[in-house]
Amino acid sequence: MIVFAGITPHPPIIIPEIGKENLSFTEKTIQSMKRLSEDLYAAKPDTLVFISPHGPMLADAFIINMSPEFTVNFEDFGDLKTNLRVKGDVGLIHHYKEILEDKMAIVLANQAKLDHGVGVPLYYFAQGLDLNNIRIVPISYSLQTPAAHFAFGRKLQEDMINDTKRIAVIASGDLSHRLTQDAPAGYSHWAKKFDETLINKIKAKDAKGLINLDPDFIEEAGECGLKSFIILIGILNSMDYYPEIYSYEGPFGVGYLVANCKLIK
Repeated sequence: MIVFAGITPHPPIIIPEIGKENLSFTEKTIQSMKRLSEDLYAAKPDTLVFISPHGPMLADAFIINMSPEFTVNFEDFGDLKTNLRVKGDVGLIHHYKEILEDKMAIVLANQAKLDHGVGVPLYYFAQGLDLNNIRIVPISYSLQTPAAHFAFGRKLQEDMINDTKRIAVIASGDLSHRLTQDAPAGYSHWAKKFDETLINKIKAKDAKGLINLDPDFIEEAGECGLKSFIILIGILNSMDYYPEIYSYEGPFGVGYLVANCKLIK
């Protein structure tokens, strides 16, 4: 059964060993991540399903990472201290492959080191969860259409809601990377409008609106979270939930959104 669904950003700068004196600029995001971590702990999940933009990727297939054990570190970002280990839910991953492969292209990968799209939210979730008793399923989206990602989420839901395991789904992704003049992807005057549009459609549970966003509008925003969110909305489609936005900010030219899609029993 699905017991939790959330949206997180994944900026390495919110990791204390990386952000250091810059942590104050992301205080809203950090406090919201801590709040979301408390919500996740209260849901008592057995398995965390992560959807990340930064894992292994193929143009025409969804990838599920099936390593029996995963590691998280941020050495690439200058943090030589943080080191987490968590087990993969190998049985559940094989199960997803079996039920989905006749309907869409699914590829299994075996990459033990988790990307920061999973690693950053997992760092915060590890503050409250016992990683020795948690299993994870990391999923990467593809270059297929938004509609294909929604269909992928719908197919996952069909199995998740009937599973005896308590499953939490986390859609990791940043919004526009072009909010300010010094933003990583350069400035676009459409960036703020994109983030506002995306957040409003998530709040309205407007799946059709998310799927049908103009491709040029998406490209101009320079985002990396939309397809993660669409998969999540597909998983939640027809379920009773309330999207609560915990915070949104863009202190370094990149939009960071934290939200809890609260399931209504």
